[in-house]
Amino acid sequence: MNEQTRELAAAHGSALAAWGGTGRFVEAFPGERVHVVEHGEGPPLVMLHGSGPTSLLFLPLISRITRSHVVAIDRPGFGLSDLHPWSGPRRKAAVAWLGVVLDALELTSVDLLGSSAGGTWAIWYALANPDRVRRLVLVGAPPTLSATTPPEPLRMVASIDPANPPPMPPPSRETVVQSMAAMGEAETIVAYPELLDAMVAAGRDAISGQASLDELKALITPDGWQPDVQTDLGELGELEPRTLLIWGRSDPLGDPDAARLVADAIPDSRLELFDAGHGPWFGHPDAVANLVEEFVTAV
Repeated sequence: MNEQTRELAAAHGSALAAWGGTGRFVEAFPGERVHVVEHGEGPPLVMLHGSGPTSLLFLPLISRITRSHVVAIDRPGFGLSDLHPWSGPRRKAAVAWLGVVLDALELTSVDLLGSSAGGTWAIWYALANPDRVRRLVLVGAPPTLSATTPPEPLRMVASIDPANPPPMPPPSRETVVQSMAAMGEAETIVAYPELLDAMVAAGRDAISGQASLDELKALITPDGWQPDVQTDLGELGELEPRTLLIWGRSDPLGDPDAARLVADAIPDSRLELFDAGHGPWFGHPDAVANLVEEFVTAV
């Protein structure tokens, strides 16, 4: 374990000690570890984070869920999970990866919550495996939907040449807040110093940085979403699970009109709008947790 990875592991330990929950590794693939954060008891609620660095960003939400067994998965290369050797179309590979991980966790039917790119993965998985997803929760605008648009800062990052990256300031709490400003959450993230430190540590970790840049390039072009991953609204009409959308009115990926288009395209859906950016639970942790818990436990 190099110094960067040790720093990232220490940041995870500090955040979990402050917020509760436990972390463990699952070897879902030979020689490839997947890290998960678990909390509570009850029916399984699986959480998939976005292109941010780790599932730890869910901790303000996880700590408030009391009637589910939360399993927040560090997607490949993010957090403490190992990189995954992607092959073939990203959508098909993501669905396959998640299926293998759920099998390793012995979870056959789950409530599935995704934020940002994690929401995109959740949609893809629910479309491909409707028998394994009981309820679907989308928190923050999912990328790749035809009703949403990648904001300019993400387009700029996605256009970076890894062989010739521009000079960047070293990761710090200040640079994290600046990046969160592009997502409409600069004023809310500062309330969570442990999460800021985890994001700083992830910014210094070469694996997390590679995973984030790889994902942005797989999803975004200078003109919008990559054509091979874009999900048309018509496809959302095939979603079978009851779906809850929690969307910030100032989400940079899509305004409330976009949120309504997405909700209207899903057969059995409910839309809740918050005065928030891309991560509504940062500024409204109690309200979002109550919504999620009420939704997944309703008969």
